[in-house]
Amino acid sequence: MNDRYDAGAAGYGADQYELVGYDEYGQPVYRQVQAQQAPQQTYDPYTQQNQQNQQHQQGYGYDPYAQQGQQPPPAYDYGTGGQPGADYGSYDPYGTAPHQGGPAQGAPHDPYGQATAGTTGRQPRVAEQTAHIPQQAVPDHDQEAPAEPQRDYHTEQFAFVEEPDANSEDVIDWLKFTENRTERREEARRRARGRITALVVVLALVVAGGVGYLWYAGKLPGLSSEDSKAGTATAAGAQKRDVIVVHLHDTKGGGTSTALLVDNTTTERGTTVLVPNSLALTSDDGTTTTLAKSVEDDGSDGTRDALDTVLGTDIEGTWRLDTPYLQNLVDLVGNIDVDTDAEVPDPAAKKKGEAPLVNKGRDQTLSGKMAVAYATYRAPGEAQNAQLERFGEVMQGILRKMSSDPQAATTTIQTLAQILDPSLTDKDLGTFLAGLSDLAKGGDVKTDLLPVQNDGTLSAQASARVVKNVLGGTAKSPDKDAAVSVSVQNATGVEDNTEKARVVLLNGGFTFLESGTGTARTTSEVAYADAADKANAAEVAKTLGLPAGSVTKGKTSGSADVSVVLGQDYKPSAG
Repeated sequence: MNDRYDAGAAGYGADQYELVGYDEYGQPVYRQVQAQQAPQQTYDPYTQQNQQNQQHQQGYGYDPYAQQGQQPPPAYDYGTGGQPGADYGSYDPYGTAPHQGGPAQGAPHDPYGQATAGTTGRQPRVAEQTAHIPQQAVPDHDQEAPAEPQRDYHTEQFAFVEEPDANSEDVIDWLKFTENRTERREEARRRARGRITALVVVLALVVAGGVGYLWYAGKLPGLSSEDSKAGTATAAGAQKRDVIVVHLHDTKGGGTSTALLVDNTTTERGTTVLVPNSLALTSDDGTTTTLAKSVEDDGSDGTRDALDTVLGTDIEGTWRLDTPYLQNLVDLVGNIDVDTDAEVPDPAAKKKGEAPLVNKGRDQTLSGKMAVAYATYRAPGEAQNAQLERFGEVMQGILRKMSSDPQAATTTIQTLAQILDPSLTDKDLGTFLAGLSDLAKGGDVKTDLLPVQNDGTLSAQASARVVKNVLGGTAKSPDKDAAVSVSVQNATGVEDNTEKARVVLLNGGFTFLESGTGTARTTSEVAYADAADKANAAEVAKTLGLPAGSVTKGKTSGSADVSVVLGQDYKPSAG
């Protein structure tokens, strides 16, 4: 490679230098034999630049002097600026020394511009300074070159240039894109996890709330009021209930039907408890009577107190509902839907075989007239409980159609214009029915029949399932040992004879139990099952005015001590 400070530059011959040794790099070192005074030249940076470019364009291994047969120019002298014998001052590769009047002759070599700022003019040349000619062949002798002076470097002599990278902005943009994309994915994952966590929490709360409500309402399997075991009765008794007794009076066919409407405000469930007319009660005078006779004789107050005594309840009021008012009530609520279990003939039918007033089947729509006929219907030979259950179905249909708004329900009751018991006002009854209606529409009102034994007393099963769990009371039937119980069946063909016999027996100190009506027969019969009751049977026959021959040992009705079948020979006036 050609050096721009080539020794042959400026046309000087090689005979002006002599070899003096080698430097630490093994390169030959020459010194000038004769000092030549070169004329001062003005510093022309462009001239040197052109020379450098020409030398650089020759390339590696190119020797222009070899083609022309010329001798190579003399070695360049670093101390003279490239011309033999010239003294331009010290060499400043970084251009830190000022150029005043061209290169200075005889100036010492200062490659890093260490000359003081205030120095002007030429400096004396160092006699021992030598030049390095890289193009000269290395001589065979091994002679050490004199050591170069130590150079002191300073940080201000270096310039660090930060070259801009054309791809740096693209890299930054890609990093930003990647970072933003990663952040968006992470944010999406966080939102998804948050939604899943919230959904799990909501589902857990819903399940816990549903189970808690079912437990609170007693609807969990094994924990409901019907399935409660020993120890649950105490909790059932502590629940708050509102109870109203309803007496349906059949103004045409006679007789009554009784039901207890129960609103359990603790469990938010309602129940219609059907009470058979044969339930034994204790009347005001301490004698034993039946529910049917108590409703007719003792009135609402006496019957309500007697029911509270037997069932251990606290009835708040009595609702006497005659059949005409029942018909108007059904028409006001807009008919009712009932699952009927029997065909009810039309009382106004003039010929047999005409279409029934009420058809048998599911979801039968009943008007007011049809509802009354179905609620009071009792087929020949049927027990009174069958008719009582039909009355319960009608009441259930009314509750489902009644308004759940207390004000609207009160208006419906006021529209009936019926005379209520003083203990129960229109507003109280309307509010009570509205609450039960709300439960009935949700399917939370059921119907239960109070199991009554043949003697009119309550069994242990009735006490556990209905009296304790539904009514929250304690069954207390009249003491059977207080008086001889007598069941009476009317077979005289005269309906009033049953009531007359009841009065006579009660006045005689006996407990009266109604056994309904039977096929008309000529003679009466007084039967006893236990020999110990023979005297009691004879006393019953005497009290009723029956002949002594009517007393016989036989089968009694239920748990009654004495059973009486009144025949046509019974003369009430005789008692």
